[in-house]
Amino acid sequence: MNTEMPPYHRTVRVLVEALFGILTRREFIGLENLQIEPPYIIAPNHISMFDSPLVFALIPHRATAFVAEKHRHNPLLGPLATTMGAIWVRRGEVDRRALSQALDWLRQGGVLGVAPEGTRAREPYALQEGKAGIAYLATRTNVPVLPVGIAGTERMKDNLLRLRRTRVRIAVGEPIYLPQNGRARGAELREDTDLIMRHIADL
Repeated sequence: MNTEMPPYHRTVRVLVEALFGILTRREFIGLENLQIEPPYIIAPNHISMFDSPLVFALIPHRATAFVAEKHRHNPLLGPLATTMGAIWVRRGEVDRRALSQALDWLRQGGVLGVAPEGTRAREPYALQEGKAGIAYLATRTNVPVLPVGIAGTERMKDNLLRLRRTRVRIAVGEPIYLPQNGRARGAELREDTDLIMRHIADL
């Protein structure tokens, strides 16, 4: 796979970057960690619907992400996510079709976005337990995981209504290389997932 972004990805990225430049005051930490070569998994915490486009605008390589199936028919998000090659996933179950697509994408050299919590946190700075799917994907493809800590996006919706810019902080951690290389099962996947979540919490 050519890991360079196709023209339409570049166009969307420029538009998203410009929009966030207007709506937010952003602080970036650790952007140098995004200079690793694909494939890799990027793993942010999830506190707002703005998290995914915010992270997408930072990734310098061709990337896709898991997106909840319920958003497929959203008149704005659905067509945009489809155009960007989103992997639609059914929440609340083991979606083997989505996992298979993600494995293929990583094995072809792509970048995959996965929010390990699986859904938005009820409390912005209290992480939920991560789902083991991220450790499964990382160990089956032997790719690193880049943890990302986001703060501030939970206030964006209210601030937009008040025509205020929001202070947002995005911290990218160093790559995490999990040890099992395809052999992790059960408890080991749980340990690997907890390790990833601790790195996100540290950010």
